[in-house]
Amino acid sequence: MASSKILHSCTTQKRRTILNRLHTLFHFTATLLLLYYRVSHFFDGNNMPALAWALMTLSELIFTFIWGLTLAFRWQPLSRSVSVDKIPADMDLPGLDVFVCTADPQKEPTVEVMNTVLSALALDYPPEKLAVYLSDDGGSYITLYALKEAFRFATCWLPFCKKYGIKTRCPEAFFSSLAKYEQLPTTDEFSAENEELEMKYRLVKRNVEKVCEEASIYAVQDRPAHVEIIHGDTDMKDEDRTKMPLLVYVSRERRPSKPHRFKAGALNALLRVSEKFSNGPCLLVLDCDMYCNDPTSPTQAMCFHLDPEMSPSLAFVQFPQMFYNISKNDIYDNQARSAYRIKWQGMNGIRGPSLSGTGFYLKRKALYGSPNFEDKHLFEPQSSFGMSSKFTDLQKFSSEQEIARFEGPSDAILKEAKLLASCDYERNTKWGEEIGFSYESLLESTFTGYLLHCRGWTSVYLCPTRPCFLGCTTIDMKDALVQLVKWSSGLLQIGLSRFSPLSYGVSRMSILQSMCYGYFTFQPLFAIALLIYGIVPQLCFLKGIPLYPKVLSPWFAVFSTVYLSALGQQLHEVLSDGGTIWTWWNEQRIWVIKSVSGSLFGCLDLSMKRLGVKKTTFRLTNKAVDKEKLEKYEKGEFDFQGAAMFMVPLSVLVILNMACFIAGIRGVIIRKNYGEMFGQIFLSLFIMVLSYPMIEGLLKKSKKEQ
Repeated sequence: MASSKILHSCTTQKRRTILNRLHTLFHFTATLLLLYYRVSHFFDGNNMPALAWALMTLSELIFTFIWGLTLAFRWQPLSRSVSVDKIPADMDLPGLDVFVCTADPQKEPTVEVMNTVLSALALDYPPEKLAVYLSDDGGSYITLYALKEAFRFATCWLPFCKKYGIKTRCPEAFFSSLAKYEQLPTTDEFSAENEELEMKYRLVKRNVEKVCEEASIYAVQDRPAHVEIIHGDTDMKDEDRTKMPLLVYVSRERRPSKPHRFKAGALNALLRVSEKFSNGPCLLVLDCDMYCNDPTSPTQAMCFHLDPEMSPSLAFVQFPQMFYNISKNDIYDNQARSAYRIKWQGMNGIRGPSLSGTGFYLKRKALYGSPNFEDKHLFEPQSSFGMSSKFTDLQKFSSEQEIARFEGPSDAILKEAKLLASCDYERNTKWGEEIGFSYESLLESTFTGYLLHCRGWTSVYLCPTRPCFLGCTTIDMKDALVQLVKWSSGLLQIGLSRFSPLSYGVSRMSILQSMCYGYFTFQPLFAIALLIYGIVPQLCFLKGIPLYPKVLSPWFAVFSTVYLSALGQQLHEVLSDGGTIWTWWNEQRIWVIKSVSGSLFGCLDLSMKRLGVKKTTFRLTNKAVDKEKLEKYEKGEFDFQGAAMFMVPLSVLVILNMACFIAGIRGVIIRKNYGEMFGQIFLSLFIMVLSYPMIEGLLKKSKKEQ
């Protein structure tokens, strides 16, 4: 085996680490002084509204608490790189099973699903070691039809890609402007084959879209399990044709009266079914709209999984989620720069990042036990894994072994696979609790990654220059907020449960890693702090009640230092990462908007669930392209259409802020207490500038009504 030092390397960002730690000391000192001012002045006997002062103190405590958790990300940021070309040609690579999940062909366009599958089939990996599984939770015949069409096209597409060394192996991306940066051959032979293939792809795409248009029913909510092998003969007899990976369609059983378990249930069904056919030791999980943009991503991940020193405790290699339809301004901060450029690199220096839901290479056995594999589940396999004797027998073999490669379909295997995909199979087992992807939270990947770290597993974050996976992001406020409500509710649910990182996690992992997970789970509380900041100072300003020190007071310098220090640190991170001041401003603006809308509704959603008022539901983000919304997004215009309910809190705060400012400034002029009220004047102005997109939206709406 090649030396691990040759296959991968890591670099500690020393300059950033030093700056982060110096800033932490400075900012922490200023924050302590600010809190001291709040607490000491609360008890000094001055005539002040106790409730308002207490609420302001609470909001600043929330800001301080969450900021304190972010220190873990900045403690020792680390970046990694790999050398794929140094993997020996004769190295025996482990089997790889690719899981692609889809649920609704109306919200998740079938053509996108087809392209994702094609890009997975075309990964630069030995075809006899590669298997692709599509989970169709909608049970739609349209998806099955599209998968068969995709495979027929793949028999031409894969040889073409390998013959000419094509890197963009998603057909839709290749035959569009997304592949314009790829250096392509200029020969007549290539041009002729390229033109012929494009015609074939356009025909396949039209056929699929025609079926989608003619279909009256998409998803089927009451159905038996269906498992179909689209292609299973990996050793094709025709020597002139490229070997094709195994391709399997899985639609697990769905009954209205039985627990559905959403995406986690689909992934666990794929775990069981795939062990009947390929049983690859490594898994790649992809969302249906996240195609493989670099065919070498499996070997990049194997640079870590094949490391004899790292591999025993390594659960997964996580790649960043990146998107091909990000606009120049990125007004909704869809690129999540702070997460993938700062936080994940920070976790890389601890014991690795969490699972991000897609684009990760996961070791199968990590979902079944601890790193040393001395697990209780192996001693009582049927009570843990289920009553399928053939499936539980697979759990008894050594973790270093692989079962024989699937050689073709048989009635017995398909019958067993359907049993494993049935609703009742998981009854009285450990699936979703101690085995597989967790059912404890709707954020199945984040929580499962957290549990893996609690059990002693580690992970790796790799962010190569060429994005390994590209997806389609939301382009309007409604879909962005629907997604955020689910995330906020799910994350806070974990933070307030018995699995809280600050209690359960601290006893099972390092304090720094627990702080990272603590930040994720408690960040929805920003909504409460910002809500207080959007109401209390404004009402007090209206009545002429100061909540901040006078401008000439030394304490005003303390408040200014804390605010400017926080904003300055974020600005420095953006600029040092290649961003601009406009990037920083967009991130600040959308953070406030999302916190006071999506995160707030996420907190309310969790509260209603805990009170039994609302049941747990899962809403898919609509990924179908709307031309009108796309035009607005590319112009940098906020689209609030369909998000009226989410915008109610923000609209109220904007109107309240404007009304209090206009009425309050009159009182300041009369009383001439500019020094006492300067802090609240500045805060109101800053909120109005941040809320400009909302104000603009309200003005446009009023004009239309007139």
